[in-house]
Formats: sequence, C-alpha cells, structure tokens
Amino acid sequence: MLQSQIEAAWNDRSLLKDPAVQQNIREVIAQLDAGALRVAEPGPDGQWITHEWIKKAVILYFPIQEMQTIEVGPFEFHDKIPLKNGYAAKGVRVVPHAIARYGAFIEAGAILMPSYINIGARVGTGTMVDTWATVGSCAQIGRNVHLAGGVGIGGVLEPPQATPTIIEDECFIGSRCIVVEGVRVEREAVLGANVVLTQSTHIIDVSGSEPIVYKGRVPARSVVIPGTYTKQFPAGEYQVACALIIGQRKESTDKKVSLNDALREYQVAV
Repeated sequence: MLQSQIEAAWNDRSLLKDPAVQQNIREVIAQLDAGALRVAEPGPDGQWITHEWIKKAVILYFPIQEMQTIEVGPFEFHDKIPLKNGYAAKGVRVVPHAIARYGAFIEAGAILMPSYINIGARVGTGTMVDTWATVGSCAQIGRNVHLAGGVGIGGVLEPPQATPTIIEDECFIGSRCIVVEGVRVEREAVLGANVVLTQSTHIIDVSGSEPIVYKGRVPARSVVIPGTYTKQFPAGEYQVACALIIGQRKESTDKKVSLNDALREYQVAV
C-alpha cells in the first residue's frame, strides 16, 4: 500500500499537495528512523537489494517539509529535517557534537563520536562512528564496524535504483578513507588510512603472482592500502590513484586479534 502510493507521487508530483500522501511519505521516514524499513538489505544470495521506492520516499520528504529553526542549547540550526533524538531509550551512546538526522536508524550499542549521519542511513550495533566521520544518505553500515577519524562514507540518493554505499559487518575503515558512489566493502575488510574508493577506482589484488582488478567492491577480509598505477595519456604517462589489496585477515582468529595481526604483518596505517 505505502509503496504504490509513493510510486504514484513520484510519477505525479501534484499529489504531494494531498495531506494523505504527505502522511504516507512521513510514515516511510518514521519506519526508516525506527529501523522497521531499510533502503537496502542483503539478499539470500549475498547480493544487496535496493528498495527504490524507499529512496523515492526520502527524496519526496524534502519538498513536503517546511524550514524550521532547531535550537539545541546555545546552538541553532535552520533546516527541513529534524534531528534524531531519544538516544538513551534507543541504547545509543552519543558524544557531543555528534548529529544524526531524523530518518537515520542507529542500532542499540552503536557509539557516535562527534560525527554526522544523514537521513536514510543505517548504522549497526557495536559500530563506532569516530570523530568527524560522516555517513551519507542511505549508506548502510554494518555491525561491529569502526569508521575511524575523518572517514567519509558517501550518500547515494539519485538515481533511486542506484545501490547505496555499503560497509558490511566487522570492517575497519582507516583514518581519512573515502568510500563513495555505492562502493561495497565486504565483511571483515580492512582499509588502511587514506584509501579512496569510487566506482571507477581500480582495486588491485597484488597478493598473488598476477594482479586481479576489482571495481566497485572490496572482497571480504581484504587488507587494502592506497597505491598508484601508471596510465598513458595524450600528454604522457602519469600515476593514477588506486587501491591495493596486499593480503587478507585470517578468518580463523578473533576479529580484534586478526586486525592487529594484519596491521603488524602489512604495516598498514590506520
């Protein structure tokens, strides 16, 4: 029912004037905020399924909202989207000046250092969003993930069918990493400091005798560092940024021990 009404409003924006349609859009955002709905989720085959209609509801939420002044102690904001609240009841630790927008779901047991989480995003239990890290619209952050200081996880709202940026369970994303454009970092992967991943970034596995190139995803348990490769341009050869898979975390060991082993063995900065 909700889906069909959202699709109708998406195709005919004049319906946004209808209070019943507005209520349906707000209901979707409320369910996102509570974790009853999510923009994307893993399917039975391990591939992620994106719910386009929910992303459409997020986009339609903006034009039906009015600007309002939001006061938090001495701080003032002026925006269309209210701030998330009720963290104590939700079991989420929030350190000043962490901010999450209404419509983002943060699971009990997550920790937010001074950081920012946008509408439609989802953050799993046991995950730390460290200082000045940002989680963009509709991004999916798994459980027991560490987003280190200054990490930028990009938001993906349009086109609606585009898969959001995904960080799966047990990943460690090192300081100042950037993951955008719907890139998927699979379970237990480790990104060293300053790794930048877009859909066009070459992710090159150099741990074997021959390089293997991936785009758009980091395979599970990979240990990744920044690198460059040589590319020919009309003006000559130049070095282009890439990411290098230099090994894997050991599946047989405890996650924290495995991370420490990876950092010692490969000398990855985080």
